[in-house]
Amino acid sequence: MGQIAIRRSVMTLFSSPTCYRCHRTRMVLAEKGIAHDVFNVEQGQLPEDLLDLSPYNSVPTLIDRELVLFETRVINEYLDERFPHPPLMPVDPVSRAKAKIALFRMEYDWYSLVAEIEGADPAQAVRACKMLGESLAANAEVFAFKKFYLSDELSLLDCAIAPLLWRLPVYGIKLPHQAEAIFEYGERIFKTPSFQRSLSAAEKEMNK
Repeated sequence: MGQIAIRRSVMTLFSSPTCYRCHRTRMVLAEKGIAHDVFNVEQGQLPEDLLDLSPYNSVPTLIDRELVLFETRVINEYLDERFPHPPLMPVDPVSRAKAKIALFRMEYDWYSLVAEIEGADPAQAVRACKMLGESLAANAEVFAFKKFYLSDELSLLDCAIAPLLWRLPVYGIKLPHQAEAIFEYGERIFKTPSFQRSLSAAEKEMNK
């Protein structure tokens, strides 16, 4: 494949239209209103030139002038610090640490299961779907605590959760009636302008 043309003066995101990790970063970019180019690549068909930029040849990969970032949480935290308005993380150290712990738990408890669901082993995927649905339902009351996840303002936590909830129909996960707070939260977050702008054409087809 030919050389990738990157305008160094404009932030560039290498993103897959269906990747939940990329979706998380696209939502942060949309919420911040950051001017950027998106270089769409398909999963499993990443351009060879991307290896020159990222040692893992993975997406999302963000290019900001001479800086190259290639891990979702690192990218999103960088964007929040680089463009501080609106803030997507608490300012005080204690609240910020709690938010980072919540993000870590999402990765460990939920997104590790998503990786299994999207993996190659059908039996493992079925098990992971069951575990993810049960884990989300068990945490339903947390979604009712505030307007957004643990906060009155949209944060990086919401940018991490929304792409996951959007994909539940694709995974065949139906939450029980007792998880009504999650449905209500999803309705609120899906209607936000930043979430709507973050959706690729393929993602719009996931949840109709």
